[in-house]
Amino acid sequence: MKLHNLIFIGMVAGAVGGWLLWRVDHLAHEAGTPVPAYHAHVLWWLDLFGPTMFMGALKMIIAPLILASIVAGVTSLPNMHELGAIGWKTMAYYMTTTTIAVVIGLVAVLVIRPGEKAVAQKIRGPYEEQQVEVRAAYEQATGKEALQASGDPEPDYIRTLIAERSENTRGEEAERFARLAAAGERTPGDIFKQDIIEQLLMNPFQSLAERNSLGIIFFALLLGIACTVVGPVAQPLVSFFHALNGVIMQVTHWLMAISPFAITCIMAKLVAENGPDIFQTLGWYCGTVISGIGVHVVILLVICAVVGGVGPIRLWRGLSEALLIAFTTRSSAATLPITIENVTENLGTSRKVANFSLPLGATMNMDGTALYEGIAVIFLIQIFGGLDDVLIEMTPMTTFLIFVTAVLASIGAAAVPDAGLVTMVLVATAVRLPIYYIPIIFAVDAFLDMFRTTTNVLGDSIGAIVVSRLERGRLGENDAAAVSA
Repeated sequence: MKLHNLIFIGMVAGAVGGWLLWRVDHLAHEAGTPVPAYHAHVLWWLDLFGPTMFMGALKMIIAPLILASIVAGVTSLPNMHELGAIGWKTMAYYMTTTTIAVVIGLVAVLVIRPGEKAVAQKIRGPYEEQQVEVRAAYEQATGKEALQASGDPEPDYIRTLIAERSENTRGEEAERFARLAAAGERTPGDIFKQDIIEQLLMNPFQSLAERNSLGIIFFALLLGIACTVVGPVAQPLVSFFHALNGVIMQVTHWLMAISPFAITCIMAKLVAENGPDIFQTLGWYCGTVISGIGVHVVILLVICAVVGGVGPIRLWRGLSEALLIAFTTRSSAATLPITIENVTENLGTSRKVANFSLPLGATMNMDGTALYEGIAVIFLIQIFGGLDDVLIEMTPMTTFLIFVTAVLASIGAAAVPDAGLVTMVLVATAVRLPIYYIPIIFAVDAFLDMFRTTTNVLGDSIGAIVVSRLERGRLGENDAAAVSA
């Protein structure tokens, strides 16, 4: 059987096995009896063979792969003019598709209005009750009305309300909320300085050790350009990076041999830990995100067919392994080795283009994340808007502000699971949505992250296909023949 069929079978088997494990845990809690001892042991082994070993092995080769592939890609180009042509076309594609994704997400959430559905409004009830209790206690203690006639909140009352809600959120999931709180304390200037400038100029060895993709990409571009400028003297170094790139791709082949079993473990653990109950109150929200992603995927497929010359069937056959790996691992960075291999070997894309654009796309081009962040923030505003600490109105200016910050936040999102939740803080802060409401969507984030990551990888791959076809006149004979195949 083909590898992508084995991976798909592994996903289905993992989902069934995970549901059985979840069912055992659920029935034990309903009956008030202890969960069988084997349940924890099975989850431990699933975590070992899936997220720990397989994803760990993929992450192990990400940093050297990005460095080697970009240096090899840049030094394969005959001159800087060709690098500039590939570079601006790649960035233009990324900005265009990210903008389209955010627009689709905003239209979907404003039309469907998932936060205004009755089942979603049930989430609002406890927060309204808490607001009434805190307001009454404040008025009794101070003898003052909690809200002025003008509607402006009293600082002391709001501070008390915020403190209580933040503390409750920490109790539910302390680690994730701590990450959100730390991100919420930074200004846009801090984010630009710390997440972009400092990351770009980090010591390259530190970037490799910490898998800092921005720093690796920037240093690799400088190194590749310098090798091209220096010329024959740098040929031994160029040969080293080309050889390293080939060796890492061979390691990728070995890892793919065990991927069906690893994917079974990852899927089983994910389903066992979450179960189907998470969709009871957030079903409309999930449906809105998936619908928006579906529309965006159709647009990407049209672009691929019309501009890239690759139809949906051929694209699926060539890219299915990378898409299935992305769906289960929820990391476009971990999927990067498989993506490069699929795009170049199965779809005939220029290796020069793929080695440059795909590592860049895994760091900067997050269509699924951009679409999701706009939907998530507006969904929360639809639920909690009008509460004393959420004095936000969905005006055209508010919508535009969410649009701009969602695009910027997606560019800064790391290519790892849950990164979208942290960068969402930038969008929420821009419209003054308190960050302690974001954990409401934690329950379904892992599920939606599977669709987001797959969309990210699909968008990156189609970008490489499109740019490769647009540049076929500049490519060497071998690359041009591959693209036209």
